[in-house]
Amino acid sequence: MKNILVIHQAAEMYGSDRMLYLTVTGLDKTKFFPVVVLPQEGPLKTELEKQDIKVVVAPVLKVYRSMFTPKNLIRFSKDIKKGIAILDKLNKQYKFDIVYSNTLAVLLGMMYARKRKIKHVWHVHEIIVHPKIFAEAYPKLLAKRADVVICNSQATESNLVNRQPSLSKKTVVVHNGPAVSKSQREAATKEDFGFSQQDIIITLVGRISRLKGHKWLLNTFTNYLQQTKAKLLLVGSPVPGQEFYEDEVYEIVQTEGLENKVTVLPFTKSLKQIWDVTDIAVMPSTEAESFGLVALEAMLAKKPVVASNHGGVTEIVVNNETGYLVEPSNEGEFADALLKLINSADLRKELGEKGYERAIAEFSPEKYIANISSILEG
Repeated sequence: MKNILVIHQAAEMYGSDRMLYLTVTGLDKTKFFPVVVLPQEGPLKTELEKQDIKVVVAPVLKVYRSMFTPKNLIRFSKDIKKGIAILDKLNKQYKFDIVYSNTLAVLLGMMYARKRKIKHVWHVHEIIVHPKIFAEAYPKLLAKRADVVICNSQATESNLVNRQPSLSKKTVVVHNGPAVSKSQREAATKEDFGFSQQDIIITLVGRISRLKGHKWLLNTFTNYLQQTKAKLLLVGSPVPGQEFYEDEVYEIVQTEGLENKVTVLPFTKSLKQIWDVTDIAVMPSTEAESFGLVALEAMLAKKPVVASNHGGVTEIVVNNETGYLVEPSNEGEFADALLKLINSADLRKELGEKGYERAIAEFSPEKYIANISSILEG
C-alpha cells in the first residue's frame, strides 16, 4: 500500500478538478491510499468525501499574477509555514510515499517533497507561454524539483521540453480519459433552456476568460450566422477577480442586439443536460490549451466539435472526421465550419458518432487510470 499526498489548486469542478476526482477515486484502494489537500471548501471536496476520500483544507501556495506585492509576499511566507505544518501532521500519521502535485499552479507539494525527501510526481495540465518569466521558470523548476513529470498531452510535453531539453528524461504523456456520463437525471429538452426545437444550439463550455474565445465566437456569430437558426449557449463563470471578461461578453451581446440569440449560464458540475440540448460543441481557444477536456466530453456525448487548430485539442479532434479544426481567431474559417454543421443534421450525426467512437477507443478512463497507477507504482 502506497500512501499518496495529493495537492490540488482548487475545489471546483472544472477540467483539472474533474480529472483529479477521477484520479483519486479510480485508484485501486488495495494499492493506494490518497489524502487530498485543497485550498478551500467547494464541490470537489464534497464529491470526494462522498467517496470516502480524506480531504484537508490548507494553503497550497497557489501561484497568481498579483502575488508579487509586499503584502501578498508576506501572506505567501505565512502560508508556507502554515501549509508545511499541516502536512507534517498528516505525514506523521500516514508516512507518505509520494507527493502528487496536480497542476503547475501549486508549489506546496514541490516544497514539501524536497523538505521531507519524498518522491515528487508533478502532473502538468497547462501550456504556459506568458508571462515569459513564468514560461521560462517552470520548466527549470520541474527539472530540479520533480522526479516524474506527467503531461496531459504531447503539446504540453513539447512546450516544456523545448524550453528545458533535460526534461525529456523524466516526462511521460498520459492523455485524460473522462468517463461517459451516467447521470440519472431526465434528458433535457431545448425548451427547458428557453430555446425552440428548431434552434441549432452551439455550445461553449468553459471559464469566461481571455483565452477561451468567447469574443471570437460572438463576433463570428454577429458577422456570419445571425440569419441562420443557430443560437449560442455559453456555460461558465469568470475567474474570481476577472469578472470584467464576463462584462465584455455582455457588452457585445447588448451592442449587437443578441439578447434573444445568446444564453449565458453559470458553470454546472453536471453537464449532461447541457449536452442533451447541444447540436454543435465549440472550443475556440485563442491560445493553445494543454488538452481540451471539453472537446472530449462533447465527443462522448456524440456531438461534433469545432475547435482551434492548436494545442492538445489537435490530439483529440480529427479534422473532417469528428469535427473541424480552424485557424485561431479566423472568423471566416470558423463560420464556414459552423455553417456546414448548421445546415446538415446528417453531418452533425455522422461526425458526432465518429467522435464518440474515437473517444471510447482512445481516451478511456480505464486506460487513464492504468497509466497513472503504473507511474505511481514505479
